[in-house]
Amino acid sequence: MSRALQHQPTAVEKYFFTSLYYPRGPFDVVWWWERRRLTYNACVGAAGVLSLVALVILDPAPESAMRDFGLLIGVGIYGVMANVCYTLGWVADLLLRRLLGIRAPDIGPVLLRYGFVFSIGLSLLPIPVAVIGRVMMALFGPSGPQ
Repeated sequence: MSRALQHQPTAVEKYFFTSLYYPRGPFDVVWWWERRRLTYNACVGAAGVLSLVALVILDPAPESAMRDFGLLIGVGIYGVMANVCYTLGWVADLLLRRLLGIRAPDIGPVLLRYGFVFSIGLSLLPIPVAVIGRVMMALFGPSGPQ
């Protein structure tokens, strides 16, 4: 096969659809997951920044130091919890391998894909919530339905 016809995998294919996922032991499972953590954090962080920008645009209320502090605390807690959940991915991978044995060879990539999509969706959730809130305020005002 000529080089011109060979398929070069995209970043998405390399990250989510690794064709070779057959770790030989627990260290290999953890290493497979940890090699992807930086990309996960960058993507979830970017989605979070997009949500924060959208919230600032959709809610131009006067800022207060307490609100800013609360927002920073919330962002920090969210970041820590996202990483705790990511770690639970490889913990679940190890447990399922132990329970299912040979029937669980591809569980890691599946858990990563679903967890990644869930994390991005959760990070972007404030945008539609804020849009719906703005629409409701525009329709009904601050005192509710008339």
